[in-house]
Amino acid sequence: MTERFQLLLDWLARQPLLLNEATDTSFSTPVPASSDASFRRYFRVTVTSGIADPTSYIIMDAPVEHEDSRPFITVSEQLIEMGLQVPKVLAHDLDLGFLLLTDLGNITYLSVLEEATESKADQLYQDALSALVRLQTNGQSAAEQLPVYDRALLETEMNLFPDWLIGTHLQGSIGKLERQNWLSVQTLLQRSAMAQPQVYVHRDYHSRNLMVTEQDNPGVLDFQDAVKGALTYDAVSLLRDCYIAWPAEQVKEWQRSYFLQLCSVNLTAKDEWQGFQKSMDWMGIQRHLKAAGIFARLNHRDGKDGYLNDIPQTLDYIVEVGSQYSEMTDLVRLVEDKVLPHTLILSSR
Repeated sequence: MTERFQLLLDWLARQPLLLNEATDTSFSTPVPASSDASFRRYFRVTVTSGIADPTSYIIMDAPVEHEDSRPFITVSEQLIEMGLQVPKVLAHDLDLGFLLLTDLGNITYLSVLEEATESKADQLYQDALSALVRLQTNGQSAAEQLPVYDRALLETEMNLFPDWLIGTHLQGSIGKLERQNWLSVQTLLQRSAMAQPQVYVHRDYHSRNLMVTEQDNPGVLDFQDAVKGALTYDAVSLLRDCYIAWPAEQVKEWQRSYFLQLCSVNLTAKDEWQGFQKSMDWMGIQRHLKAAGIFARLNHRDGKDGYLNDIPQTLDYIVEVGSQYSEMTDLVRLVEDKVLPHTLILSSR
């Protein structure tokens, strides 16, 4: 048993919700529940008592030298206030980096979607899009309290692509002309994002962070990095998911459904459909450049190689969507000629 785990057990034993002699309440040994791309770990405990049925809870272990848990607590409270289903923080110790949370179960969207019927998949996506519109509508005031997804942050994220994917992972570089073209594309994508309505953005809204729940579906996880940013960011994260892909026509149907919901709450207008599609497409390109770079960084910096197999899908999105826009020709050529073939070779090893 590690010193950190013993520290966690000692902290849990001090929580009346988990250990209470008066009600014969006790908790099981924590078992791993999940992990993510950060230094956070999650455990599940089952609590039994003499007065109620067994109940499970989630413990977040977020070492303070790596993680600041305050945004998680703040955003959780905000999302609950907006009517979304998220883990509620029941107890916390910010000095130790431990949080006790309600448990939304272990059925992710991804696990269901991989074998879902067409109607089931549609139901899940409609639920997720409706929850997203609720977030963007009810979160307008709370968004003002969040960090801003500004041009500098957009640029920093996109630079993960040449720095970590091309440079570190592929041991390559881009030439002078390619660098000029890259900077031009960056500017276009930044301008497009900043020109959109700026709303409450989850920032990682996809099938691994959404839970299938019996009531108030979906449960929403991994929200601590929320920002005020572009309207289409979370929607394209969901519909052009790095972990599961859908036919373009199906994506367009869900995109249209989302657009009409936005129209109904005055976040866009019906005559803006064409511009909305372009904005979402370009937002997706920005996100997938970022994601491909992050997946490479997770491997080389953090020793997490499980994301490498997801890189080709992110690159395919860039090529598929970018090919529809003349402004993205140079980026598509860079990905097709210099990045994707070598990435596929490395992924097959």
